[in-house]
Amino acid sequence: MWALMRDYATARSDKHVMLSRGVVDDPVENARARVLIVEEEPVAQVAARTLANAGCDSETAGNGNAALNALEQRGADVMLCAVRLNGTDGLELLRKVRVRRPDVPVVMLTGDPSVSSAVAAMRQGAFDYVTKPLDDEELVAIVARALEITSLRRENRRLRQQLDVASTAADFIAHSHQTRQLVAMIRRVAPSRATALIEGESGTGKELVARMLHYRSNRAEGPFVAVNCKAFADGVVESELFGHEKGSFTGAIAARAGCFERASGGTLFLDEIAEAGCDFQAKLLRVLEDGEVLRVGASKPRRVDVRIVAATNRILRTEVAKGHFRADLYFRLNVIPVRVAPLRERADDVLPLANHFLAYHSAQAGRQISLSLEAEQTLKSYPWPGNVRELENAIERAVVLSGADVLTPEAFVLDPLVAEEDGAPPRGMPTPQIPQMNESLQDCLDRAAAVRIKWALDAANGNRADAAAALGVDRTTLYRLIKRLSL
Repeated sequence: MWALMRDYATARSDKHVMLSRGVVDDPVENARARVLIVEEEPVAQVAARTLANAGCDSETAGNGNAALNALEQRGADVMLCAVRLNGTDGLELLRKVRVRRPDVPVVMLTGDPSVSSAVAAMRQGAFDYVTKPLDDEELVAIVARALEITSLRRENRRLRQQLDVASTAADFIAHSHQTRQLVAMIRRVAPSRATALIEGESGTGKELVARMLHYRSNRAEGPFVAVNCKAFADGVVESELFGHEKGSFTGAIAARAGCFERASGGTLFLDEIAEAGCDFQAKLLRVLEDGEVLRVGASKPRRVDVRIVAATNRILRTEVAKGHFRADLYFRLNVIPVRVAPLRERADDVLPLANHFLAYHSAQAGRQISLSLEAEQTLKSYPWPGNVRELENAIERAVVLSGADVLTPEAFVLDPLVAEEDGAPPRGMPTPQIPQMNESLQDCLDRAAAVRIKWALDAANGNRADAAAALGVDRTTLYRLIKRLSL
């Protein structure tokens, strides 16, 4: 049974998968199974020693709040919880854990061997219970069974996530010549482990391209780890990229693997690479050159086997010329350049994409909805500055706000100023108000600015940083305009 725990630890490190942007599927970073023990001394230490001999890492918590905090920050594969602990109601803590982390099996520790106590715990969702004083063999056997359940749940979730990625890749809309060429290129270069640099405007689907490169490669069984480069503050870059050892700095109460280790055997997707700071760029270049990472506080480097796929909505060569991005890092990343064309350059994709999104959101709404011929013409003639993301938002908004089974041009709220820049406004779109003779120039400019800012925020799903980038202003300017225009 103890061998089962060690086998479980190996399986966990092999099958760890992360498919959501910036979110780790399993917060536990160690290779060994991790048990959270919520119990008083000396029982907690006895249980920890027994489980350590069985190949587990343990953390003890003295009360319910400490247990919930440990579970949220460092996670656990199994939780042992006393029925009564320093005024904490173990069954109430069990209920909270079942809501917050239903994937973590909870084994109750009780001094009451009665059937009623066991039934109460099982009704609240406990995996099993152990009576005190603890029997080592019984404790190890129950924890081993709980670990089996945890492993199966995570394997099922991993397979579902892979199926989701496969379905998304299969549904990749490629009607235009440019998109068909892109798909052909992805198929050609995916089996390689060469670094790829994806350039394209916001909303064009760069992450989907990165996932397709991963899914169609021989690394598809490995993890896909996505990180947003501008989310890293300079002071935590090294810890986030390379990980840290326990006690290496204040607050490092447990060892933690960095992005590169978590992605080992798979793909590391570096989104918005142009936003990376100087410290980030230097450390990233070092890993690309050496293929090794050194955890903060560690004495020996660790080898990592990672394919790097980076993406940016800027032209990285221009950023190099401006001195904002390291030339040596640029050439390291730009081994396989991939350009995702904006939607306005592949008009043949607009209606297939619109119908794809319409089918999805119609199913969500429980109604059969279609586009009128006039609506199709409206969508085709609009330049879509927010690209595919803006198109999906427009379709979803029309489905939600319109009660009709056939969507007409009036169902779509599109930016008239953007349409005018590209030519005549599409049919059915509202035309901008003509300025009044007594209206000041500033009022006219404010009105136009308000329309443009509203569109940018909508296209960026409310993300002000992305909206500011689309508008060509810095964030502080955008915040000031939003406040002044009462948006």
